[in-house]
Amino acid sequence: MKVAVATDSGQVSAHFGRCAEYTLADIENAKVVKTGVIPNPGHEPGVLPRYLAEKGVKVIICGGAGPKAQAIFAQEGIQVRMGVFGPVDAALEQFAAGILTQGESTCDHD
Repeated sequence: MKVAVATDSGQVSAHFGRCAEYTLADIENAKVVKTGVIPNPGHEPGVLPRYLAEKGVKVIICGGAGPKAQAIFAQEGIQVRMGVFGPVDAALEQFAAGILTQGESTCDHD
């Protein structure tokens, strides 16, 4: 399974669309087997969910996302795990192990 983490300086970004880059990870058998980083091509409504879907992403991990983005992610078959903070590597390891703690979205717009 391919997972994307909204990333700012090695940390999970508070907003999926305003991050500097995305850390992509392949997870197999509850382990992170491969990671890479891709740049954020820009925050335009509807673009990022399709961009990540084209990369094969099935889950995005971030601090928050607006309701429109969440709906588009759902249309693309991508699960959104929000309210996540801390180092990207830790978030990926926790997700792979099935113990990632989520919280409320940090996104403050509709």
